[in-house]
Amino acid sequence: MPNAVTKAEPVSADARWMREALALARRGRGRTAPNPMVGAVLVRAGRRLAGAYHARVGGAHAEARAIARAGSAARGATLYVTLEPCAHVGRTPPCIDAVLAAGLSRVVVGMRDPDPRTRGTSLRRLRRAGVSLRVGVEQKACRSLNAGYLSRLERGRPFTTLKLAASLDGRIATSRGESRWITGPESRAFVHRLRRETDAVAVGSATALADDPRLSARSRGRVVHRPIRIVIDSGLTLPVRAKLLREPGPVWILTARNAAKQARERLERLGARIVPVRRRAGHLDLGAAWRKLGALGVNDLLVEGGGGLAAALLRAGLVDRLHLFLAPSLIGGDGRAVLASLGVGRLRDARALRDLRVRRLGCDLLLSAELGSR
Repeated sequence: MPNAVTKAEPVSADARWMREALALARRGRGRTAPNPMVGAVLVRAGRRLAGAYHARVGGAHAEARAIARAGSAARGATLYVTLEPCAHVGRTPPCIDAVLAAGLSRVVVGMRDPDPRTRGTSLRRLRRAGVSLRVGVEQKACRSLNAGYLSRLERGRPFTTLKLAASLDGRIATSRGESRWITGPESRAFVHRLRRETDAVAVGSATALADDPRLSARSRGRVVHRPIRIVIDSGLTLPVRAKLLREPGPVWILTARNAAKQARERLERLGARIVPVRRRAGHLDLGAAWRKLGALGVNDLLVEGGGGLAAALLRAGLVDRLHLFLAPSLIGGDGRAVLASLGVGRLRDARALRDLRVRRLGCDLLLSAELGSR
C-alpha cells in the first residue's frame, strides 16, 4: 500500500503577511525591553508597500516606521501588525494616532496588547473610525514571540531560561572546580546566540567568583550585544576587579537589604546598580527578586548557573525553559553536580519537562524543554 501523503494546509494571505511581520519583529530580540517586539507590514492589492520593526527601546515603533516609509501610498492600504498598536504616551507618541491618520482601510492584528494602558483601546478606536479590523491572526506565534513581555505583564516576572552545561554523567566541574571547557565550540557559540537574544543574563555569586565571566554576547571574537549582567550576591562578594565591572554595559547586583554599606558603595562607584531584596529562610527571596526584575522592565532573562542557583530557581518554580548541554565525557561522582538538591523524595514529585527537543552541536547534545508553572 503506498504511503499516504498529507497535504499542507493552504496559508491565507492574512497569515502569510502576518508571518512576514513576525519575521521582522524577531530582529529586535534582546533590544526592546521593557517594550515588546513588534513587526508591521503595509500591503495594497497583494503588493508589499513597506515593512518595519521596533529596533530598540526609545526608537520609533514598527507601525509608525512602516507608515512613514510608505508615505501617501499607505492611504487605503492594509496594515499587518503583530501586536495591537499602543494607545499611550511613552518614549514615543501613541502608535494608534499614526495608524488612524494614515487613512488605512483595514488593520490585521496578531494579538491584543495586555498592557493596561492600551488593552483594547486601540481596537475600539479603529472600529469607531470605521476601519475594517481582524484580530488574532497567527496569535499563537505572536504570543510565543513575546513570551517575556507577556510574562512580565501577566505574572510580574521575566520569562526565565535556564542554561546548564555538564558531562554525560551530570557534572559541571571536577572535584577541584575545573570547568573550562566541558562543552565544545559549537555549544559555546550557541550560548552566545542566546545571550544576543535576551535582555539580561544572570549568574550566582559562586559562578561569578569561580569563572569571572564577562556575560557579553560575542561573535568571531567581537562583542555584538551587552545584555544587562546580573549577579545574585547576597553578601556582596563580587570583587572590584571582576571583568563584569571593567567592561561597558549595565551590571545589576541583587543582594540582601542589610548588605554591608561599604561594599555597596564600593560597587556603586564602579557603576553597578544594587538591587536590595528581602531574605527568606536565610536566603534571598528569589520570588521577590524576580518580581523586582519584572518591575525594572526585564522581559527575558537567561540564567547561566551555577548548580545552587539553578536548583533554587527550580524549587521556586521560576524556570520556564531549560537548555541542557551534554558533553561526551565522564567526570564521576567526585565531580560537582549540575544541580543542587531539589528536595525530591518521590518520583511523582520530580519536575516534569515538556516539549523535549534534542539536537547535535558538534560533539555535544543540546536538550531543550519547557517547564510548566508549579
